Amino acid sequence: MKKILYLECTSGISGDMTVAALLDLGADQKKMEQALASLPVDGFHTVISRVKKAGLDACDFAVILDEAHENHDHDMNYLHGHEHAEGECNHVHSHHESTHGHGAEGYHHEHRGMREIEEIINRAQMTEGARSLALKIFHILASAEAKAHGVPVDEVHFHEVGAVDSIADIAAAAVCLDDLGITEIAVPELCEGRGTVRCQHGILPIPVPTVTNIVQEHGIRLHMTETKGELVTPTGAAIAAAVRTTDQIPERFTILKTGLGAGKRNYDRPSLLRAMILGVEEESETVRKQDFPHSDRICCLETNLDDCSAEVLGYVMDRLLEAGARDVSYTPVYMKKNRPAYQLNVICMPEDVKKMEDIVFHETTTIGIRRTEMDRTILPREIRTVHTEYGEAVIKECVLPDGTIRRYPEYRSVSDLAEKNGISFQEAFQKIQYAAE
Repeated sequence: MKKILYLECTSGISGDMTVAALLDLGADQKKMEQALASLPVDGFHTVISRVKKAGLDACDFAVILDEAHENHDHDMNYLHGHEHAEGECNHVHSHHESTHGHGAEGYHHEHRGMREIEEIINRAQMTEGARSLALKIFHILASAEAKAHGVPVDEVHFHEVGAVDSIADIAAAAVCLDDLGITEIAVPELCEGRGTVRCQHGILPIPVPTVTNIVQEHGIRLHMTETKGELVTPTGAAIAAAVRTTDQIPERFTILKTGLGAGKRNYDRPSLLRAMILGVEEESETVRKQDFPHSDRICCLETNLDDCSAEVLGYVMDRLLEAGARDVSYTPVYMKKNRPAYQLNVICMPEDVKKMEDIVFHETTTIGIRRTEMDRTILPREIRTVHTEYGEAVIKECVLPDGTIRRYPEYRSVSDLAEKNGISFQEAFQKIQYAAE
């Protein structure tokens, strides 16, 4: 069963809401805390708690800053003035992941450029996947800021990325997303509020320029609500842009798990980000005998690689299969100047082509991918579970055109039973085959 992470942004999205939702979804809290503790940045600690929003139990992730780093953006009255109801300033000492403004007198906030940010992230103890994602989020923010201020990216020195709380939010979100290990992430739209927000440069309309640039650059749909206030923060928009692989959710799915992340602002709608892990039955699980004869269209992607190591090739195959490729293979070839090389072949559904190409371009040295769309005919098949004396195993049952049924033990089930029971692969295979028959 394929898994999709769905971020439901009906109340917007921010960095702290994202981290809280992912923790509630099951991301490893200890791993995240260890990564944050390794950041070469002082002046903060985190608090994870349970809160109530509109009567719903939700996870709250707060970055608590010391006095020297305290961000006055947390003060809702400062951000929005008298338009907000009295009592909404209770979060003045809580973490709100806004990247706007510190015009209050006497308020100091650290300014950092991308070079300093990259050094901080590169020195942190996290997986390469988490590190790559964190840097991607920061670069999206930097690009949007550079466009807003009309300067090159390498000249951007902005408080948004330099803020300690934003560094913590982005690093924590990257570690949590990497820990969940789900490569397909759906973000259909971002719901945004209306009105204005006070920032370092004065009063700005919502969505603010940084958010506007991010959604424009990455083709993210905005849904403008009647809520007065900022629902989408720049960090939240950058996270959505960095992780989104699709703007569609499947027509049919099962909800495997749900996480609720609480925001700090009080609006006319509960400040919640809901993250759901959706289970989608793959073709081999959903196709049944009555569906045949069955034909459809697939895409074949191929590219030649003469300068990739064996480790890289193995990793790329795993990533492609995890992302939904129907098949992945390598063929030895000789290229120009008689260089030995490999041709990478990927079979996928037409709607998955962009996702597969993104992985190949990102993970290999190729500069071009050939693509062919073709018809195929598929045998009826069904995934079943059988019981053996060593435990349960999964088989694939296929029906030939003449009605003959063939049953194939799945490799992973065979290897798992063999390892678990201390028997040979061949013996485990025979036991499963016998049970299947």
